Amino acid sequence: MSVDIKVPSLGESVVEATVAKWYKNEGDSVTLDEPLLELETDKVTLEVPSPASGLIEKISSPEGSTVEVGALLGAINDTAEVKKAPENSEKIVTTKEEKPKEEPVMEKPVIQESSVPLDNTPKEILESKVSKLSPAVRKIAAEKNLDIAQVATTRSDGRITKGDILASNNNVQELSTKPSISKDHGSKEERVPMSRLRQTIAKRLKDAQNNAAMLTTFNEVDMGELIRTRNEHKDAFESKYGIKLGFMSFFVKACITALKDIPEVNAEVENNDVIYKNFYNIGVAVGTDQGLVVPVIRDADQKSIVEIEQEIFNLGQKARTGKLSIDDMQGGTFTVSNGGVYGSLMSTPILNPPQSGILGMHKIEERPIAVNGDIVIRPMMYLALSYDHRIVDGKGAVTFLVRVKESLEDPNRILLGV
Repeated sequence: MSVDIKVPSLGESVVEATVAKWYKNEGDSVTLDEPLLELETDKVTLEVPSPASGLIEKISSPEGSTVEVGALLGAINDTAEVKKAPENSEKIVTTKEEKPKEEPVMEKPVIQESSVPLDNTPKEILESKVSKLSPAVRKIAAEKNLDIAQVATTRSDGRITKGDILASNNNVQELSTKPSISKDHGSKEERVPMSRLRQTIAKRLKDAQNNAAMLTTFNEVDMGELIRTRNEHKDAFESKYGIKLGFMSFFVKACITALKDIPEVNAEVENNDVIYKNFYNIGVAVGTDQGLVVPVIRDADQKSIVEIEQEIFNLGQKARTGKLSIDDMQGGTFTVSNGGVYGSLMSTPILNPPQSGILGMHKIEERPIAVNGDIVIRPMMYLALSYDHRIVDGKGAVTFLVRVKESLEDPNRILLGV
């Protein structure tokens, strides 16, 4: 009996996907729930498991096809006997000695010598052309720095007119403005279609720039106390919970404290209304081979440092292995992006619509700063807050960063919630 392979439900508001890759070919044997192919949607990449055991009877939608929910992808013959290759089987290969094929001798093309000299116009012809030039034509040719020998005449007597000079000058300008394209470069270029995910990322980023009144403000934070706290407890933390203690959980907590003080940064614009979110779903930007994705830590204000670190670890693993679901990336109210892991010292992050704020973390770098009148070396990080100026004023944006800075420079404030 034939069992259909169909496109499963792709999540809320997602109606179509692209067949990114088939793991099996027609005639291959499969087992129940074995991954058959990979679908790519606007938001995530997901695997389609086999609905039965048997042989791949037909592939209806090849790689690159756009398919809708419920569409037929292929079929499995679940009554066919799945044959296993015998173990330790030896293949006997007989070969015949073949004489190497003689490569045909290519005749060299005969290059005929031209009867016309390849150098410039003969001297007597050039002198004849020049002698027939009027003073006006001579002046224009000198001003345009034109070679008289290269100017074609339209008159039967060989005399060059003003029109001939101007036409020749236009031709020279056209040739000089055309980009020179090397024939060798064509073979070195590669045109690759953008993936569905990359197209969505590009569209959303451009929409953010076009729709929001986006502005970025900066501050810097002394990471010394937070580094000391982390180094003091990271071994015991990893031993007890099985995951490493990072900085991101502290940043998430610091942002929540600031969002509660400046609620407009946790809001969004819808038509002529401002929608304030009285919950805190923090998106954490993760770079993958397919592009940037932003899984969401839901109700982060109700989670401890340990719970946030565990969720960051789990979401990061799912993002890098392509296991994120639609639900994992929906409903964020604010985003934190850490460009410091790639060495970025400062940036202006782009909003993640329809959110009104995004915090950019950067590289920790030791710098000389003044503390109580003394020059000391401290581990410093620049912070950047991009915000929608339609609903967030400069005062609110600056105050937000100050609140984040205060929490990070004194981690006890995070633990005490002050």
